[in-house]
Amino acid sequence: MKCGQRRALRIKLTQFSDFSISAALKQQLAHAKFVTPTPVQAGAIPPALEGHDVLATAATGTGKTLSFLIPVIERMPAGKTPSALVLLPTRELAMQVLERYKQLTRSNQGAALVVGGMAEGPQLEALRRGARLIVATPGRLEDYLQRKLVNLSGVKMLVLDEVDRMLDMGFKPAIKRIVGALSAERQTLCYSATLSGPIKEVVRDYLKNPVRIEIGSTMKPSDNVELQSFEVPVEKKQELLEHLLDAHEGSFLVFVRTKHGADRVARRLARKGHSATQIHGDRSQSQRNTALRSFADGRNRVLVATDVAARGIDVADVAHVVNYDIPREAEDFVHRIGRTGRASARGMASTFAAPDEAHLLRKIEKTLRISTKRFKVKANDAAVAAAV
Repeated sequence: MKCGQRRALRIKLTQFSDFSISAALKQQLAHAKFVTPTPVQAGAIPPALEGHDVLATAATGTGKTLSFLIPVIERMPAGKTPSALVLLPTRELAMQVLERYKQLTRSNQGAALVVGGMAEGPQLEALRRGARLIVATPGRLEDYLQRKLVNLSGVKMLVLDEVDRMLDMGFKPAIKRIVGALSAERQTLCYSATLSGPIKEVVRDYLKNPVRIEIGSTMKPSDNVELQSFEVPVEKKQELLEHLLDAHEGSFLVFVRTKHGADRVARRLARKGHSATQIHGDRSQSQRNTALRSFADGRNRVLVATDVAARGIDVADVAHVVNYDIPREAEDFVHRIGRTGRASARGMASTFAAPDEAHLLRKIEKTLRISTKRFKVKANDAAVAAAV
């Protein structure tokens, strides 16, 4: 990997209107109330607009989507063949990127969604109509390539978003075959929360002298998030969660380890009068979309999720993240917590650790060099509130 200049991010730009972009795009950004760029946007957009490859590492919730969509929109040539491709790990994230693209272009034309778990018909029709931009997950796009349903030879701009997550999900072979179908003369923008060995291999193989953008520590929760932890018996977790819901305002994103656990926690909350829904791998795409929409628009205050929701899902204004089941890895902890305290907002994160899981919590704290405000809930307490 040969990286270009590492940008120190002493960026003079203070508003999107300062970028060298079209008046129409500036107008759309203003209409969508995007005024001040985040650091990753201020760092990545100018070199991308100049045609440079970009390697950006930044924590979740830092505004990466706009940092690649603005250059994509500005640099895509007119025509009816694919000239830009965005690869992402999950269909939920792909759908959100496409919605943001439509918001900035005020158009449903010129873009195609190519993802698994949804009907092929509308996707193939969008490609046939002449999509300049394809937003895709690797598995379904590779399938279309093998069946000769899409031609990517004209793609001149490639975005690899959440590349660390794509590698975690086993998409490296699919990405390799997809990139092999693209022109060697292209611009590549690569985004990742971490820069581990496998990701460095991707950078070495697919990027040319990239401008390096690094925003803060990617392995540490945001300073905007208040961290607390509870040593709590397993049988008291549900009661503790209900207490937190009663004690705090705002939306709750609750992470559990298993699909059955997500269903069980959501059902119990609903029985106690809390508006809750759940999302996990066994739910259909329609059910997942409905759950996300109801949570995002406030009809359900609580979303109970497995780690399928830890990355990629962009729901604004999550007030409180709860690790109902403690994550096994520090990186998962960071990605879960990254759902709250986004941009300049404040957030809270609570981690439940059974007595025999205290070592996992200590390991996470040591790895991330953080400390959580600790509480202890006793099994014989009549009310959790007395122990909190």
